Amino acid sequence: MEVFGALVIAKLLSVPMVMAYHTHVPMYIPKYTSSWLVTPMWLVIKFLHRAADLTLVMSHALGKEMNAAGASTAEKIRIWQKGVDSDSFHPRFKSQEMHNHLTDGVPDTPLIVHVGRLGAEKNLDFLKKVMRRIPHVRLAFVGDGPFRSNLEQMFQGMNVTFTGMLQGEELSQAYASADIFITPSESETLGFVVLEAMASGVSVVAARAGGIPDIVTQDGETGFLYTPGDLDDCLSKIMALLESSELRQKIGAAGRAEVEKFDWRASTRQVRNEQYSAAIWFWRRRKEQLANRFSGWFNRCPR
Repeated sequence: MEVFGALVIAKLLSVPMVMAYHTHVPMYIPKYTSSWLVTPMWLVIKFLHRAADLTLVMSHALGKEMNAAGASTAEKIRIWQKGVDSDSFHPRFKSQEMHNHLTDGVPDTPLIVHVGRLGAEKNLDFLKKVMRRIPHVRLAFVGDGPFRSNLEQMFQGMNVTFTGMLQGEELSQAYASADIFITPSESETLGFVVLEAMASGVSVVAARAGGIPDIVTQDGETGFLYTPGDLDDCLSKIMALLESSELRQKIGAAGRAEVEKFDWRASTRQVRNEQYSAAIWFWRRRKEQLANRFSGWFNRCPR
């Protein structure tokens, strides 16, 4: 409801308004409730973003979808540059103790880590198919969410660890201590966990969907992308990394170098200096257009 209040205040004060769209609610609705709610949700989204002077999205894919849905025009949709805390997420947090914990006391076991909210929309059941093909590998779920109990039943008896929520240095260690980071989600507007994994120097394997290709921009160099739902494609990327520590180090280092270009300071500067300036320009243009329409109507009125 806050967004409606912000919109009303912006209109009353006659100031520019920038809206950010970073949770793709229509994609999640069918996972949790009735699919018929998707259409009214899009109506709400279109109402809000058409009223805004600028819409910020996390990825080019999401921007195209917003434009195609009629939520805003292409010129008023801008990319919010990705940012990550590359000090808090860093290879120096690699920990043998954490690796032992995540592998359940068997440190020689290859370790794949997934970090994030455990929700039905994250496509995490795909990882069961992965684990059936590589049962000698340990998979660790770091995080919590409404789908956790389902996942624990689903993976019962398999080489899988659930840590629950980790924060601070423990979370940094969980990332940095993995051999591979994986996310099968096909609905990420950006995928901050992918940024954090890359900052931690860990090789990433992710679905080529949503905003993730905006992060792993060099497939096979800064990370690996697989065709969504293609088990063999996913496994080929995982096995290539598991079979070569040199490749893991190379991909991890390249990923780290990539995200070092982006931090929150740079992201904030872009929003403040570029995006806000664009919003002000569109706001002024809209005022001029309204003034011209009113003037034209007034001049046509009989006197």
